[in-house]
Amino acid sequence: MFEQTHDRRDSRSVKWGRMESVYGIQDASGILPMWVADMDFPAPPPVTDALRERLEHPIFGYSYICEECKTAAANWLKKRHGLTVETDWMLFHQGVIPAMASIIDVFTDIGDHVLVTPPVYPPFFSIPKNLGRGVLYSELTEQDGEYTIDWVDFEAKLEKAQLFILCNPHNPGGKLWTPTELENIVQLCTRHDVLILSDEIHSDLIHAGETHTPLLSVAGSERNRIFTCIAPTKTFNLAGIQAAMIVSPDSDKRSRLEQHMQAHGTGSLNAFAPVAWKAAYEQGEPWLNELLEVLAHHIDYALERLERELPGLKIRRPQSTYLLWIDYRALGFTEDEVMKRLLEKGKVALEPGSKYGEAGRGFLRMNIACPTQTLEDGVSRVIRALR
Repeated sequence: MFEQTHDRRDSRSVKWGRMESVYGIQDASGILPMWVADMDFPAPPPVTDALRERLEHPIFGYSYICEECKTAAANWLKKRHGLTVETDWMLFHQGVIPAMASIIDVFTDIGDHVLVTPPVYPPFFSIPKNLGRGVLYSELTEQDGEYTIDWVDFEAKLEKAQLFILCNPHNPGGKLWTPTELENIVQLCTRHDVLILSDEIHSDLIHAGETHTPLLSVAGSERNRIFTCIAPTKTFNLAGIQAAMIVSPDSDKRSRLEQHMQAHGTGSLNAFAPVAWKAAYEQGEPWLNELLEVLAHHIDYALERLERELPGLKIRRPQSTYLLWIDYRALGFTEDEVMKRLLEKGKVALEPGSKYGEAGRGFLRMNIACPTQTLEDGVSRVIRALR
């Protein structure tokens, strides 16, 4: 399953069909996309089987998330992460990004401030800006690819913030926050009465020997200030199905979110989302375990070749995700030069680090979730571009 190559160019794939507009080029037909974070792997067979069975019923009316779907998610979180979540804490949305927008819209006002810690997933700062909120940046401190929070600066920014958005695990760096770091975040946000939105969409993509710590698991009595966004879409490559959930232990906050969803018509999911959701969480674990083994080998291969054949390139092994965060600063290229080389000479599309904030300049994000043949080709293209 993980070695077969599938042609995605005629499947309305953003990853494969939108490079011309994203990168500002005339023709991307010869360019290999290793940018946006979806996988070139088929979804788990139990999911496609369940969707196929649903297609046998020819009526696609309004749908809803059933109790079995909620229980499947709760059981998954308990088994994979040791996190106990009540099913009535769950609210459902079309994706983590729209869920994030709802939380910002309900619990902050225009002119309020949202704190982020770049380099970080771009919607963390673009969504608040588009909603008329100010964005405060507390840049992570980087040393040899390892990111830490600048606690002095972080607390100073909290004094003006109403909401902090945490990327847990971290995208693009693949970092897993330690329980101590997470406890410190909760403590400081409590001190300044700041709400926390924890995006944990990558939390199942954890590599061998590593452990994801859900923010709720260390929050204690402060759990009501936390919104956790979770989805099976990144885990099982179902982004196009569009399904996510907000976990909020606070009934009043859930009520306010429900009112917002009703006002904006975002409270229901499409007919296929509950089907895929239930099948993934109930039957997708063997597929995920196999995927993680494939990703481990891919990471080994990419790190060894890139660092050996491009001296000066630095890549810290990610603790999570299928993304490499590549430090090319020692090569002496500007970002424009690197992107030009990649697209024109290497014929490969990676993401420029500045997309994740100025703190990401000098880095590239590379998606290695693809068949081995594609990965080897992509790594060779990067080497050809930057050598």
